[in-house]
Amino acid sequence: MFGRSVMSRTGSFRPENLGQHALAMIGNLCFTMFVVGVLVFTIIAATYEPEDPLFHPSDKITNFLTSTSNATFKSDISVVRTGEDFMTPNQTVVAGFINITDVENLERTPETGSSDCDTDFATKPLDCRDPEVFHLMMKAAIEQFKDIHFYRFGKPVAGSNETTCDMAWRFRPKEGKTAAFYKDYRRFVISRSNNCTVSVVGIGDYHSGVNARKRKKQKPGFEKKSEKSDQGSMPLVVGEVVNDALVNISEGAFSHGKYLIYVGGGDRCKTINHYLWSFLCALGEAQYLNRTLVMDLTLCLSSIYTNSNQDEEGKDFRFYFDFEHLREAASVLDQDQFWSDWNKWQKKDGLKLHLVEDFRVTPMKLAEVKDTLIMRKFGSVEPDNYWYRVCEGETESVVQRPWHLLWKSRRLLDIVSAIATRLNWDYDSVHIERGEKARNKELWPNLEQDTSPDALLTTLQDKLEDGRHVYIATNEPDTSFFDPLKDKYTTHFLDEYKDLWDENSEWYSETTKLNNGIPVEFDGYMRVSVDTEVFLRGKKQIETFNDLTNDCKDGVNTCNTASS
Repeated sequence: MFGRSVMSRTGSFRPENLGQHALAMIGNLCFTMFVVGVLVFTIIAATYEPEDPLFHPSDKITNFLTSTSNATFKSDISVVRTGEDFMTPNQTVVAGFINITDVENLERTPETGSSDCDTDFATKPLDCRDPEVFHLMMKAAIEQFKDIHFYRFGKPVAGSNETTCDMAWRFRPKEGKTAAFYKDYRRFVISRSNNCTVSVVGIGDYHSGVNARKRKKQKPGFEKKSEKSDQGSMPLVVGEVVNDALVNISEGAFSHGKYLIYVGGGDRCKTINHYLWSFLCALGEAQYLNRTLVMDLTLCLSSIYTNSNQDEEGKDFRFYFDFEHLREAASVLDQDQFWSDWNKWQKKDGLKLHLVEDFRVTPMKLAEVKDTLIMRKFGSVEPDNYWYRVCEGETESVVQRPWHLLWKSRRLLDIVSAIATRLNWDYDSVHIERGEKARNKELWPNLEQDTSPDALLTTLQDKLEDGRHVYIATNEPDTSFFDPLKDKYTTHFLDEYKDLWDENSEWYSETTKLNNGIPVEFDGYMRVSVDTEVFLRGKKQIETFNDLTNDCKDGVNTCNTASS
């Protein structure tokens, strides 16, 4: 058997069997290489630790994680832009303003005035509505305030005595980027002589004609109306009486309404920008669903804006934003008022509530809900409890934040208008940012030096004319730091105008009344808001970044990726 076995194996090497043997060997070799390759790949896959793309991102992953859409919130402590900032600016002369020749060409009609001169002309009571007096006051105003365009004059009314008249007007500055109309009302001192001549001998300060403001129902006087903005809607008018009181609604109107409310969440006590980014998401969803947004009119002001450096509850939305305009332009209702009415009529009228506790339930899925109230309830896990998360993802292309509906408080803008008026709307402005950024040399290596007085004098000499009035908007607490600039310019700072918000001011009395008799502090956000708005009304505007320093607004190497 042994011999047969050897013969059998050697027989396999016979020439006719060599081809089959070679193929078998090649097949075995290939299979062995395949098995070895799988083992090597498995070992590498199990032991290899690649760099985390979140810490070392490629361009593709960076672009993926960095959204450029409106739905991604970006923290920012600056003053947020609101609806009036996006109106068409008044960069060119708007047709329809009243000039001096319009007044000079007016004819006096016999029905409203007598051409005869009475012997007691200089002593009899002054008729402020006499066309001669009216036209004289208009002419005096146009001649004195040369840097504004007048668009409408109201009929004069009697002032505090027999020699004064109050008159109101609407105007815009001739230069600047504001799209708003402004209202001023002043007291005119009128002189009359025995030869029957009338002259204006004095014009009071901004808003000195108190009677002109209080009289709401006046017959229209000489006017050229330019009431509509380029977008076909009423423009912001600063200086009108603000009426942002809450309005009660009837049981029938309440019960037939549809409502949306956001409850809880982590947006409270964040920056104003964060708050608005979330609030406008809620308002956008309410408009998409054709529902009234139930909003909390009380805010928690972040510590970054307070003198106490603590978060402060109980701030009123109306201190900072124009609730009257919002109420007229959108469907909103105060939360306290809503719950009071809900408790009265919910059971009686069979009103139903639809609860949503997951922000991923999109507005599109709620479009068919028939219940009276949709309540979005947010938890405590950040950032999933932020209101703005509702507007991310697929909702982003459906629900748009209605920024155009939100305007800044007209009470604050009235302070802005008063400051600009005291400067005769003829000033340049410079924004100088220092503070924490100037102390951080790693991110802003040149900012402190570039905003020093000597550097500012060198930089500004090619940008501003000597002798100009210059308003400096700055976060530098010690304004005497900029005293060297007084050698070339007449400088102005916000605190020069404290009388506009002190206890004797209109702002103080109106906000105290709004706050149930409790005085309101002129807080940090109000200061920055007014400072910024006065800056924006300057004829020339010099910014810190780009104009004064080459440092990037958001730190080293961010100039190409962030707006300066």
